[in-house]
Amino acid sequence: MKPMVIRSAQDAIVAVPYLLGFHPSASLVVVAFDGPDGTCAVRVDLPSPDPANVSGMLAANGFRRVLLLAYGTPEESTSATAAMHAALVAAGIEVTEAVRVADGRWWSFTCDGDCCPPEGTPYDIGSSVLAAEATLAGHVALPGRADLADTLRPLTGPARQAMREATVRAERRYLGWARDDTSSFEFQAHLVREGVAVLPALLARARAGTRPSNDEAARLGFLLTELRVRDEGWVRIDEDDPAADIDFWRDIVRRVQPPYAAAPAALLAFAAYAAGNGGLANVALDRALEADPTYSMAVILREVMAAGIPPTRARMRMTPQELAAAYHEDETRQAS
Repeated sequence: MKPMVIRSAQDAIVAVPYLLGFHPSASLVVVAFDGPDGTCAVRVDLPSPDPANVSGMLAANGFRRVLLLAYGTPEESTSATAAMHAALVAAGIEVTEAVRVADGRWWSFTCDGDCCPPEGTPYDIGSSVLAAEATLAGHVALPGRADLADTLRPLTGPARQAMREATVRAERRYLGWARDDTSSFEFQAHLVREGVAVLPALLARARAGTRPSNDEAARLGFLLTELRVRDEGWVRIDEDDPAADIDFWRDIVRRVQPPYAAAPAALLAFAAYAAGNGGLANVALDRALEADPTYSMAVILREVMAAGIPPTRARMRMTPQELAAAYHEDETRQAS
């Protein structure tokens, strides 16, 4: 989606659900702009956000102005907004507007006269040009964060049973190699060779409109347990236009059996992060860490996002050829 031009509180109210991927509730949203990396939306839970952490992160990344939008009761919204306002000003960041949003209306915290009606100012996201542009670009604003998380839940019913059966077949196939007088080193090398060959082909087919079969998805889930294969997927994410990668990895996350979800969920999180879709990136990281609480890629990416590092400063900057050369060099060094 092209950058949103936010000129008013109402523009911000319309933009926030599309910046997050869902309509927030019990939240304080800080929309930061006038910095080196475009617009950034940070959502924290009410009633007790951490203003020092947010203000420090935004200041460290060069943002100079913000809008504050509180989605909650008058009491919790007022106290949380005041605390965040003070922390931002202390960090040298200008708060251009602060509002409470509820029930189709908004109230300004900065209005100290007759500029705002006591009953609030009504708004209609559906009739906004910004909302229309976002919808035409293929972006949606789901009812809440739980609804966004549900888009990554494992498939159910007959589709789940079919994937269970495909996973059993994949496990029998690969574990059969391990039982066939194969050393652990040879077994790992065999998995890597197949994964590095199979993954680019599946990605190319998916981008042409053909998604992997159940057996292919199950095999990919197993192969991604090898970090070399996972890294092959990582460097192949198109960070300039990751929409196709998001679709591919979302599909794999939903189809693999839960124990195999860490790698594809982390790859989905990176693709969403590259797209500036922090809401999707965070729920994908939840899936990855649910499958493996110590999964390094997910842990690192969560730390990067918590620090407010924009995607433009966290690019992989590595081609598949460079990745292969780096692994070859490492293997040669270990063998010497």
